[in-house]
Amino acid sequence: MTYTALPDGAVLGEQPEQIAASVEVVTLDAVLRDRICAASPHVALIRDRVAAQIAERYSLTDEVKLLRTAPSAEFEAYNEYAESCRQWGRERKAELGL
Repeated sequence: MTYTALPDGAVLGEQPEQIAASVEVVTLDAVLRDRICAASPHVALIRDRVAAQIAERYSLTDEVKLLRTAPSAEFEAYNEYAESCRQWGRERKAELGL
């Protein structure tokens, strides 16, 4: 199946009969969102980019060390950076309607 997200108020244009016959409006609930995210190559790319952004600054060894030494100023700096990367990812997914 292919899901297409339209902004509120937008109307899907004329579709060929082959497609129009199978178009169904659905409500995006948590279960459907999770299924789409699990299958979406776009979401997988966003997740990979978030991980890469964090890895540019912190190696996995650094992350484990910071987690073990929390709470600390260094952990707070790491956590703030990681959360900013995650927020970037959430914003990209929201642009996809997720």
